[in-house]
Amino acid sequence: MTESIIILLAGIFLPLFPMSMVFNAVIESIKHAWLRAVLFVVWPLCGLSIVLYSKVVIPAWVLPLALTTSALYALRMLSLREVNQWNGFLATSLWSLLWLAAMQDISEILLYSYALSMSAPLVLLVLLSAGLEQRFGAAYTELYSGLARTIPRFAGVLVTVVVAAIATPLFPTFFIMLDMVVETISAMPFAAMVLLFIWLLWSWAGARLIQGLIVGRASDIKIVDMNFTTISLFSLVLMALIVAGIYLSGVIL
Repeated sequence: MTESIIILLAGIFLPLFPMSMVFNAVIESIKHAWLRAVLFVVWPLCGLSIVLYSKVVIPAWVLPLALTTSALYALRMLSLREVNQWNGFLATSLWSLLWLAAMQDISEILLYSYALSMSAPLVLLVLLSAGLEQRFGAAYTELYSGLARTIPRFAGVLVTVVVAAIATPLFPTFFIMLDMVVETISAMPFAAMVLLFIWLLWSWAGARLIQGLIVGRASDIKIVDMNFTTISLFSLVLMALIVAGIYLSGVIL
């Protein structure tokens, strides 16, 4: 009974349906961008801490539930238009898969690095979404389009961050997903197929998000583009993620 309670509690932070709804309800209620950014970092770390420090044995039923949760939220992302909600659903889909990593024989430090690597692009997207809200009053796809022409510097950073978030080479989540697929393909080929399907859904949803924001006719309204100082800060974080991804590839593959 105690182990079940621990799993259910951890399932709030490492999302397992229906406990996964808690995070998205909390993140939707928080309007301040920096508070949302902090929550994107802290939330999965709390879940991992509960699992690791309780030393609970993760039961077998967690694996199919984690995969189902991740797939459901990835599928739901395809129809979302609000950037913050899209980001929250991606976070839920990503963090659900940390259960698979926790069931593998890897170190605690590596597990925490997985969580931080997955969350870093999401934090950047929180800040970019706040930038859209400041410029346009809302962060919806297809509400305004043609950002590539209206604010090209902002658009370039946005595309790169989305690409990093959906597990594209050479970012860390790509190598984490690749390792999960390799680890499961021999013992659990169906689980590996589900992982690949989830990965495909992320890419599809990311392409739809980019298309809804970047492509299209430019607005006639004059909008202030991202300044070079902010671009430099985002670029430094993205470069650090690429370096981390390359390093991580050598550790886990």
